[in-house]
Amino acid sequence: MTPAARLSAAIELIDTIETQRSPAAGALREWGTAHRFAGSGDRAAIAGLVWDVLRRRASSAWVMEDDTARARVLGMLKVERGMDADAVSALCDGGRFAPAPLTESEHAALASRTTADAPAPVAGDYPEWLDPYLAQMFGDDRALEATAMASRAPLDLRVNTLKARREKMLASLAHLGVAPTPWSPLGLRIELGADARNPGIHAEEVFIKGAIEVQDEGSQLAALLAGAKPGEQVLDLCAGGGGKTLALAALMENKGQLYATDDDKRRLAPIHDRLERSGARNVQVRTPKSVGNELADLEGKIDLVLIDAPCTGIGAWRRNPDAKWRVRPGALEIRLREQAATLDAAAALVKPGGRIAYITCSVLSDENGDQVRGFLGRHPDFVPVPPAEVAGALGERAFLFRRAVLMAEEGLLMTPRRTDTDGFYISVMARRG
Repeated sequence: MTPAARLSAAIELIDTIETQRSPAAGALREWGTAHRFAGSGDRAAIAGLVWDVLRRRASSAWVMEDDTARARVLGMLKVERGMDADAVSALCDGGRFAPAPLTESEHAALASRTTADAPAPVAGDYPEWLDPYLAQMFGDDRALEATAMASRAPLDLRVNTLKARREKMLASLAHLGVAPTPWSPLGLRIELGADARNPGIHAEEVFIKGAIEVQDEGSQLAALLAGAKPGEQVLDLCAGGGGKTLALAALMENKGQLYATDDDKRRLAPIHDRLERSGARNVQVRTPKSVGNELADLEGKIDLVLIDAPCTGIGAWRRNPDAKWRVRPGALEIRLREQAATLDAAAALVKPGGRIAYITCSVLSDENGDQVRGFLGRHPDFVPVPPAEVAGALGERAFLFRRAVLMAEEGLLMTPRRTDTDGFYISVMARRG
């Protein structure tokens, strides 16, 4: 397919996503099934265009002074891809499979309009209802922070230290262009271009053998900062597919006991194969049952409860730009109730002197600092561990890391703009001994 034909396909797909309210991933799959002549490179390029439009949905419409699918795609080429009016016009020549030629108003908009005077939700490409929440957290920097959350994310990998060392994996995966992550001592990073195809990590021998896992650097750091130690009794209370469980098992060097559970057994399903591949031998999966007492024997016995809390996922917008336009105020209210209930449940499981590590992939104060302060008010036997002390787990990287993150009395926040990771919040709270 020609670049112009790919552009036409992207316009068609954006129109389908908007008019039918279809999830973007599903629309892309259906398009690929219906257009089997399109090669893998074509599908990757078209997907890149679609995801970039969703990242810049508000700013691209602002630039074009039009919110049609065509306008958003054309505006994205300027806002995200940096193309000028003449370059866009060359793609829209009206030829076979190409978009229709630019109108005078489209050419003028591409040539002259910017987001310099746009309101923050437009400049930062986020839903308007979230503006007061982001203003509370970031103030006048909220558009800059949100713009970074709208950028393309790299592909991050975590080296499984039960089976390998980072230096060896750098050599083994050199053909993929891997580099060390800046903060995590266990991370590898592959930068992906706008039209990049999936590098096929799951087919790599080192992945099949369990030496690496796909995990954002921010998620790696959250697990590392939780401070699990070899020989401890640790519970991953919201384990899901097991990403942080695997990281904790490696940090514990297969010593002690690590329990993994989740309130939805369907989310736990992938963990068993991943554990087998990883070589983790100290993990006991507690699948939830209808009676709901699968953790009763652990009350008051756990050194560390890790809560990867259910949240709005705003910090992970880079990886799922479609989600930010689907999140609603009602979803936030539900998550806040779930978070408070999960924290309260965790409190009964922690032994005197033990800790809770509360983690979200959100940047909202309501889900982070406010939630922690509410918990501490309800449970005066817990106190926050100073975030500067928590960051000490990074060793020689800790000094610069402390300067990069947003730190408060109860916890610290990573953001794409500050740490080039997904947005992650972590607070560690200790039970008085």
